[in-house]
Amino acid sequence: MSADNSPPPDNRSRCPWAKGEQYVLYHDQEWGVPVHDDRLLFEYLILEGAQAGLSWETVLKKRENYRAAFDNFEPAVVAKYKARKQAALLLNPGIIRNRLKIASAVKNAQAFLDVQAEFGTFDAYIWKFVNGKPLQNKIREPGDVLAKTAESDAMSKDLKRRGFNFVGSTICYAFMQAVGMVNDHFVSCFRHLELK
Repeated sequence: MSADNSPPPDNRSRCPWAKGEQYVLYHDQEWGVPVHDDRLLFEYLILEGAQAGLSWETVLKKRENYRAAFDNFEPAVVAKYKARKQAALLLNPGIIRNRLKIASAVKNAQAFLDVQAEFGTFDAYIWKFVNGKPLQNKIREPGDVLAKTAESDAMSKDLKRRGFNFVGSTICYAFMQAVGMVNDHFVSCFRHLELK
């Protein structure tokens, strides 16, 4: 994000959901940008799971609190959280206080480390679901936006097999959109061409 956290003063065409300062910043600077850093991939995986049943805006507003509460999403640290730490997180008003989601973050950190051990990096593992390069969609209207795909189905199935939680196909597809595994910016949006 930019240092001053303010959206650029312009009238560029954006995806219809990019309304409000926080969403515009996220849309313009992060959403759909290919991510290959394991720590950041873990952060998105946990935040997408935390978002289940809620709005992404809720998660964005709490993101900095999450980073502080979850040791900047370092998987090796989160994987070691014991009952006392998880109980403390349940009392933290800066995050989504859901016992299952907090326990899931710990379990997912442990599974994440297992994937890193097997593939070298989580990046090498997760990007194989799109053969290493972003899928390019041609979204023209809201009805064109998908909630899940064959790729997200396969990812979800394999993640669950490896012990991950809160990784249903819809969550996996949102993760794919966020980390740039798929370019779902509307074709009318200035970011579509930039990320093509």
